[in-house]
Amino acid sequence: MIRFYNARIANLETMTAPTGELWVDGDVISFVGETDGQPLAAPMFAREIDCKGNLLLPGFKNAHAHTPMCFLRSFADDKPLQRWLSEDIWPHEARLTPEDVYCFTRLGILEYLSSGITTAFDMYFHLDAFCAAAIDSGFRMVLCGAVNDFGGTAQSLRDDYMKYNTLHPLISHRLGFHGEYTTSTTLLRELAALADELRAPVFTHNSETRAEVEECRTRYGVSPTQFLDSLGMFRHGGGGFHCVHCDDADIAIFRERNLFAVTNGGSNVKLASGIAPLEGFRRAGVPLAIGTDGPASNNCLDFFREMFLMTGLQKLRENDACAMPAAEVLRAACTTGALCMGLPNCDALSPGKQADIVMIDLHRPNMQPIHKPLENLVYSGGKDNVALTMVEGKVLYENGQFPGVDAEGLYAETNERAERLVR
Repeated sequence: MIRFYNARIANLETMTAPTGELWVDGDVISFVGETDGQPLAAPMFAREIDCKGNLLLPGFKNAHAHTPMCFLRSFADDKPLQRWLSEDIWPHEARLTPEDVYCFTRLGILEYLSSGITTAFDMYFHLDAFCAAAIDSGFRMVLCGAVNDFGGTAQSLRDDYMKYNTLHPLISHRLGFHGEYTTSTTLLRELAALADELRAPVFTHNSETRAEVEECRTRYGVSPTQFLDSLGMFRHGGGGFHCVHCDDADIAIFRERNLFAVTNGGSNVKLASGIAPLEGFRRAGVPLAIGTDGPASNNCLDFFREMFLMTGLQKLRENDACAMPAAEVLRAACTTGALCMGLPNCDALSPGKQADIVMIDLHRPNMQPIHKPLENLVYSGGKDNVALTMVEGKVLYENGQFPGVDAEGLYAETNERAERLVR
């Protein structure tokens, strides 16, 4: 067992952080509370961590990512989305081997851990290698199907769903496809039928750019959300990634179908895709989650930056400093993202929940003085405040180090592989 004591323990329902201690038994949290200075009956602890008044937080949940794309970080910047994809991304991704995907996934996971991210909802390929990297890293991954006209079928998606939901406790799978604009109507109908068969939610890129929406309206007379809903795609829930150019009718469908809207502010700003109407979703009661998107379009897998962008862009869009309060942002980052991925046991610090925990160093200038430490994370926090990241009860990052990982060796290998791929 591991004991954290002298800790501020975040309760995101009440947005409080009372002082106490937290115990981890194997991969779950076994105790959270105050001891009043009195010893409690407990087995011998394998390790006791004095938090020195620092904050324990449920790990951030990256609800949309393409982790291995770190090999193209800053290779093709300052381009609009469609040119970026067609000229620089897809041609180089076509050259990836499973060994490449394994290596680049390991690199992306190190960046996640240093940012306090304990789970990612990832859409990619060469899934056996991808999962091996996650398992070998001890990192929690939820796979999202990426079927489209260039690869995959309804049957292959069904096979992946069955395979990866039983592969390993750290791995799970959700139905998904790349997007309306890359997937034929015939294939979309087959995917909707699969969702009905499995009674499973479906996720996809949705309304990321204005051109995507306009082209869909030209083809079908309605928006991507409305078209996909007309096929029965969302009868069992699911969600959309980006959702930048959704209108009131789209938001009504999200509410009716219990869909999640996953925002990707850093990517949308860098690619000039626009600002999503998150306040509209929030007012309608649509659950919000946060994703980084890929490290080639962001380019930084940094949840502190994403949280600030989520609130800051909404205040700007709405011309209202009260828009998107910090409490809503932090819940989206830690709690709703877990629910979006189908991980209800990873959403809070309470007994019986998975021990996916981040310790935030409050003994830094940007965290002082301590008025509202949880809200201040959104406005002032940074990756330097991440002191420790634990996944499934194992410390994977602590004080700038990755225990048991040859980080420099991995950096050298990723540089060698990336140079080969873009040469």
